[in-house]
Amino acid sequence: MSNIKLFESKQIRTVWNEKDGKWYFVVADVIQVLTDTPNPSDYIKKMRKRDEELSKGWGQFVTPLSVDTIGGKQKLNCASAKGLLRIIQSIPSPKAEPFKLWLAQVGSDRLDEIENPELATQRTRELYKLKGYPDDWIEKRMRSIAIREELTEEWKNRGVKEQIEYSILTAEISKATFGLTPSEYKKVKGLKSQNLRDHMTDLELIFSMLGEASTTEIVKTQNPKGFIQNKKAAKQGGAVAGNARRELESRTGKKVVSTDNYLPEAKKNKELKKGKEEK
Repeated sequence: MSNIKLFESKQIRTVWNEKDGKWYFVVADVIQVLTDTPNPSDYIKKMRKRDEELSKGWGQFVTPLSVDTIGGKQKLNCASAKGLLRIIQSIPSPKAEPFKLWLAQVGSDRLDEIENPELATQRTRELYKLKGYPDDWIEKRMRSIAIREELTEEWKNRGVKEQIEYSILTAEISKATFGLTPSEYKKVKGLKSQNLRDHMTDLELIFSMLGEASTTEIVKTQNPKGFIQNKKAAKQGGAVAGNARRELESRTGKKVVSTDNYLPEAKKNKELKKGKEEK
């Protein structure tokens, strides 16, 4: 995925979609860069005609979004990273080959992980190390993943099915634990598409784990059924962590919620500069 980021240095226009919290790329720009075609629109028409399955699912891969152009804002076809990778599979160009090889490697890795789940854990650890995270933080993060998986399994077994319901329950725990929903928390840390927990400090991770572990125990004890009852349990579990957080803050005089994050220094400086310009 780091290779996709390089698109931005090649004049690929990107748009942040608030609806799903993802970056989208202008499809025509990507086509132009990967094929050197003087007419991206014509190339796309031929590509869709050549790949019938892509054409059938075009509406799933591509979304019209408002993009800044020389003539002002215009609706242009854009695709998220997932949709973009599907489109790239239909481009017979040497420039697209690295992405196709990357997709093949990812698919191979996932099949290996199905056969041996421990590989997924090992790869996750390696990824965090490559990103420069300290070992003690990585151990906490791995534990938080395990606690989260146990909680979602309990929810699943008690009638919580829809992804939106998982998000709402998670927000309830976070609100009771930190006084912030995940989206509000990300704004405090200056994040957009990044995973919030990947940017938490040690204490933030600990209280996040406490909120979800407490909710898991309450769910096991009370055996709530369906979304409404589990929402009450989520608030109770988050409250346990929230009370502990406030107790610690009263004794130390320091807030647990922090603006600290693990963004690269270049990114932090860019956001800081942007903030000063807006003022």
